[in-house]
Amino acid sequence: MELIEICKNAAAAKSNMIVLTTEKKNDILRKAADNLVKKSDYIIAENKIDYENGVSKNMSAGLLDRLKLTGERIEGIAEGLRQVADLDDPVGEILESFDRPNGMHIDKVRVPLGVIGIIYESRPNVTADAFALTFKSGNVVILKGGSDAIHSNTAITNVIRDTLSGEGVNPNVISLIENTDREVTKQFMKMKEYVDVLIPRGTAKLIQTVCAESNIPVIETGAGNCHIYIDIDADPEKVIPIVINAKTQRIGVCNACESLVIHKDVSDDLLKKLAAALKEKDVEIRGDENAALIMDCDKATDEDFYKEYLDLIISVKTVGSVEEAIDHINKHSTKHSECIITENKEAAEKFLKLVDSACVYHNVSTRFTDGFEFGLGAEIGISTQKLHARGPMGLKEMTTYKYQIKGNGQIR
Repeated sequence: MELIEICKNAAAAKSNMIVLTTEKKNDILRKAADNLVKKSDYIIAENKIDYENGVSKNMSAGLLDRLKLTGERIEGIAEGLRQVADLDDPVGEILESFDRPNGMHIDKVRVPLGVIGIIYESRPNVTADAFALTFKSGNVVILKGGSDAIHSNTAITNVIRDTLSGEGVNPNVISLIENTDREVTKQFMKMKEYVDVLIPRGTAKLIQTVCAESNIPVIETGAGNCHIYIDIDADPEKVIPIVINAKTQRIGVCNACESLVIHKDVSDDLLKKLAAALKEKDVEIRGDENAALIMDCDKATDEDFYKEYLDLIISVKTVGSVEEAIDHINKHSTKHSECIITENKEAAEKFLKLVDSACVYHNVSTRFTDGFEFGLGAEIGISTQKLHARGPMGLKEMTTYKYQIKGNGQIR
């Protein structure tokens, strides 16, 4: 289908979404979840084509992990849809209500954004997540996935569209642009007449390209150069479990730890144990001069401290104070997720207040920056900007508001 036809059909489907009740939306989400599980064999077979193509292209282990679907992961995707169905419907919520002296009554009401375009890479779960959140919040979605996951994305979209058709709902409330030509992606970024908001989800390069070339308003989701600062007052029993979880539980995700910042007075014994634990997980350590000496690792370059590796690599910077750690993180981070490990409440509060990122943790793995873990259900992505949303983007972040004014013949 031509891009212009996809966009026109999506814009026309907005009226279909407006009349759907919360009960109907929830019922469809649950049926779509059941159908994704029922069609697991079909989806996994299509995903296998993408995975094998990725292997032949020497795709990194982290990206292959993002791409791969299993029965368990499809169950997780389905559970995300069910969780969204269980959440309160934000559409129609009255945010404020007040009366004017002339008798006018004004309600500030939450409403859908409209047609949301999502451009993403190698993450077939995003296809279902995006549908769940945009559908429950009354929006229409046009998806533009990368060529690496085209068979997987098409299979998931087909199952969802079949579910919609079976329930008498316009299937064009979700569309997938199957043409993987980059020129089509550029054309999509110019479809302001039909698309209300564009959300890129992927590498820093993808996000920068969309922000630079789109004439549609963009909600920027961020790459994740996430930091953990190990303070002088860190509890040694917490350090290794948190770091190992944040770095190695899944290496190809945006909330994985990529950079360690360590107080110079943290004991050499703890650092050697930490280095051993990382190396046991096959993590390559790249440290500054002090870290390289103690942790027996390669020297880091300036570029390393800015890098989102999405791989079994981590940078290490030593600092002399929590203030120096905060300055280093604010300079090098992508404003995604940062953590301080400390038992010093004053240091923790300073870190939480002064680190300028969407999610800031105290004694918690950065891997919790996730809509599901925050109790929001599935998420569109992690916004690292300050307008219009920040952090995990759940249902409410898929809405805007309008004012409804009621009167009795008032004139100005």
